[in-house]
Amino acid sequence: MKGEAMFDFTGSHVLVTGGSSGIGAGIATAFLQAGARVIITGTRDTVEPELIPPGADYLPLRLHDRDSIHALARELDKLDILVNNAGGTAVPEDFDAAIDANLKGVHALTTACLPLLAQSDHDGGGAVVTIASMMAIFGNSIFPGYSAAKAGLLLLTKSLAQQWGAKGVRINAVAPGPVRTRMTERYADDPAYGPATAQRMALGRWGTPEDIAGPTLFLASSAARFITGECLVASGGYMIAEA
Repeated sequence: MKGEAMFDFTGSHVLVTGGSSGIGAGIATAFLQAGARVIITGTRDTVEPELIPPGADYLPLRLHDRDSIHALARELDKLDILVNNAGGTAVPEDFDAAIDANLKGVHALTTACLPLLAQSDHDGGGAVVTIASMMAIFGNSIFPGYSAAKAGLLLLTKSLAQQWGAKGVRINAVAPGPVRTRMTERYADDPAYGPATAQRMALGRWGTPEDIAGPTLFLASSAARFITGECLVASGGYMIAEA
């Protein structure tokens, strides 16, 4: 985003889970540039200052641990926007652990934050933006648990949007396509997979965390005040490819 703020979030209180690197850090930085007060989370009790976007605060969060989720919620005194970005998996994948963190943990945190989101005076109401994945739409033979959890998040987004609309809380999702981060750079740099993936995309390149920040800020902003229960795909054209 070249340093400029796309939206004005001055005075807004934002929580970005998993905000110390990759897509989460890109989103947190964009909110900070737009004037928001931002808290990010990570799985460690403390992190090096250089991993925290300048101006953000840090709290620990482990999505597989319900006590950790409720402890985080108790630390918050105001919340206008929740970005559910944290998640992940491992190789070989533990299916139960993938579902617990990427779906059940997100539901638990979002629910725990509802009272504060419902009290928000943010223009357009309290907003939740959940970072899904194109794996929510395509099956994945290596990460079936992660893929199933992300697919579940899309229906969770629709269901909670219906349930919480009367409370003034909007809930949407963003489904990124291939994005180059520290976690995915080994795939992006693979001499066969990296270029082949870029070639499939209409824009001909891997995405960046900043490419996902823009759609996220839009859905959290007053410009999207009449949008809820939707998923915005940001895949550089990957999802429209013929093959």
